[in-house]
Amino acid sequence: MTTTTALDLTSELLTATAVSKAWPFEEARKIVKRYEATGFPKTVLFETGYGPSGLPHIGTFGEVARTSMVRHAFRVLTGDKVETRLLCFSDDMDGMRKIPDNVPDPAELAPYMHQPLTAVPNPFRSDYKSFGDHNNAILRRFLDTFGFEYEFASATDYYKSGRFDEVLLRAVERYDEIMAAMLPTLGEERQATYSPFLPISPKTGRVLYVPMKHVNAKDGTITFDDEDGTETTVPVTGGRVKMQWKPDFGMRWAALGVDFEMFGKDHGPNAALYDRICEILGGRAPEHFIYELFLDENGQKISKSKGNGLTIDEWLTYAPTESLALYMYQKPRTAKKLYFDVIPRAVDEYYAFLAAYPKQDAAAQLTNPVWHIHDGNPPQLDLPVPFSLLLNLATASNPENPTVMWGFISNYAPGTTPETHPHLDKLIGYAIQYFRDFVKKDYRAPDAVERQALEALSAKLGELPADADGETIQNAALDVARGIERYQDHNKKSPSGGPGVSVAFFQMIYQVLLGQERGPRFGSFVALYGIAETRALIDKALKGELGA
Repeated sequence: MTTTTALDLTSELLTATAVSKAWPFEEARKIVKRYEATGFPKTVLFETGYGPSGLPHIGTFGEVARTSMVRHAFRVLTGDKVETRLLCFSDDMDGMRKIPDNVPDPAELAPYMHQPLTAVPNPFRSDYKSFGDHNNAILRRFLDTFGFEYEFASATDYYKSGRFDEVLLRAVERYDEIMAAMLPTLGEERQATYSPFLPISPKTGRVLYVPMKHVNAKDGTITFDDEDGTETTVPVTGGRVKMQWKPDFGMRWAALGVDFEMFGKDHGPNAALYDRICEILGGRAPEHFIYELFLDENGQKISKSKGNGLTIDEWLTYAPTESLALYMYQKPRTAKKLYFDVIPRAVDEYYAFLAAYPKQDAAAQLTNPVWHIHDGNPPQLDLPVPFSLLLNLATASNPENPTVMWGFISNYAPGTTPETHPHLDKLIGYAIQYFRDFVKKDYRAPDAVERQALEALSAKLGELPADADGETIQNAALDVARGIERYQDHNKKSPSGGPGVSVAFFQMIYQVLLGQERGPRFGSFVALYGIAETRALIDKALKGELGA
């Protein structure tokens, strides 16, 4: 993502930033207010967390994208005079408590249960040593491809290198305070065995969930019974111990001085506890943003271990990255389903926002998602054909390659070629791939009334010039429908004062001609597909050849 500072903005836009209701600006103003009494530190730190227990999904990417949008808004508000960092932190020292369903050979990982993810062998046979390293690499690969400005951090590296040692020793000193904060949040049985420290067994290498027998603040050590019953004492430093996930949040915030972190609704009830642990350990809790969770097509929470959501690569097989960024920007506090059917709409909405941007005033531009997706500098693109129409063109033309699609587009918009519109060429490739993988045709035969309507429609189209525009074609279709009683809607009025047209007319066209329940504006489709080609399609439908 390119970076645009406040100095690049017009005075009108700068004025509008102060009152913009766009959520990234609202969050950025919280960080500005955080330091209005003391002045800014040298660096304001934004952080995102990632649990590499399974392959990264789009929700993980969304957290980075959204945090980047807040970061950019903050840089604009401060005139880019305050240094910022975005740290993408991977909790890869967590023990593997469940074998993911989507690894090649789950049984292969069974002996490594409860070992840190960076100690579990890589089941994907890639160049990375461990399961955690492999999943971290997948996340970094996409973030790099998208162009995010970030730093990657590994919990394993931070614990083992001593980056957390100072605060871990402080946690030993303030063990009783941490326990006093944690125990009221636990059930009676859990209270009896709970410890904020999780030692790594010196014998098995597993992350142990065991009670502490002794916590020595002077020596910075903890004592516990290892898996074989042997009483064992280890220092909390140097990666020999990690913290339970709830105290780990607060410990990390205190150790790194995090100023902003967003997390999903499932963490919301624990936010105050994370803050309290951070304060006990001498830190200042960061500003929060709690977003709603993504759901699969069945309304279930997306899980990395289940693999029931779209992966990053899957989305990008069928749509450009900007459409994914738009999906992340829109209504972050509203639960949204995340599956293949949402992709076409996201693509078309992105280009609609992009087309609207130059015509908007400063206030509207700052609430336009493309301003935040492109760091305040949206590109100027000419897209003569929307993505949904490309999908319908693919449905009607059954293209084997983009050349077929370009033949229709060149007739529709002379002078438009892959060289003049490379962005459109990419969209055609996405449309063909989406059509091949997801568009299922279910043609039905027309009944007697529908045959009459289609015959009349074909005849009407034959009266039009070959280069008739979409509006002319649409009006011709409406004229046909108004003359057939079944398609007259007496709750609507036509321009002539007669009955309007029922949506059932166009639904019939989509079902009979395209084998789909829904479709584009009919006039726009015919203008692109061609009048002669549409009449041939109608003829095939009347002969019963489309279903075959």
